[in-house]
Amino acid sequence: MIKLGITGGIGSGKSYVARMLSQKGFAVYDTDSEAKRLMISDTDIRRELIELLGPEVYSGEKLNKPLLANYLFATEDNAARINSIVHPCVKRDFLRWAAARSNDELVVLESAILYESGFEDVVDYVVTVYAPLEIRISRAMERDHSTAEQVKERIASQMDEDLKCSRADFVVINDGRSLLPQLGNLLKALKNGKGGREACVCRM
Repeated sequence: MIKLGITGGIGSGKSYVARMLSQKGFAVYDTDSEAKRLMISDTDIRRELIELLGPEVYSGEKLNKPLLANYLFATEDNAARINSIVHPCVKRDFLRWAAARSNDELVVLESAILYESGFEDVVDYVVTVYAPLEIRISRAMERDHSTAEQVKERIASQMDEDLKCSRADFVVINDGRSLLPQLGNLLKALKNGKGGREACVCRM
């Protein structure tokens, strides 16, 4: 089995590429939605969040999102504490999920913060989905009904896109050109065991 990580910044089309792979029959693990699920269901996360923020962080089976957000975004240290609780559990859950699909030739982990969270440690290859900045801003404004300044602030808080591309094994460029040939090249390269910058799906 090959475990493939997909990442990309806001508006890059990362989730769209993951959906295309899902439509081809490959199982996709979305770390964002799974982290939200685990913050409710995982006993280790619940215990550590209660120790950190008090029992009011939960209301029955619901997370007190305003309380968590106020703490999380107050300082970088606070965010790091939350991430140190959640991300290891997400990693373990992904590995269990992948192990249950041991007969699959390929499974996909989708994460906007793949490098920042250390998820590259649990995948074999990483694909960065890249789009020019102006396209990313336009897409995010339309999708989220945000202003250009709001989108730019969110982009500035993420890892630099060029750095993500330089660290990736493959790059898919989503600037309006066809994605299907790029994904075909990606799957062919993975089947042949080719990785590294020389095997990029598309050069920028």
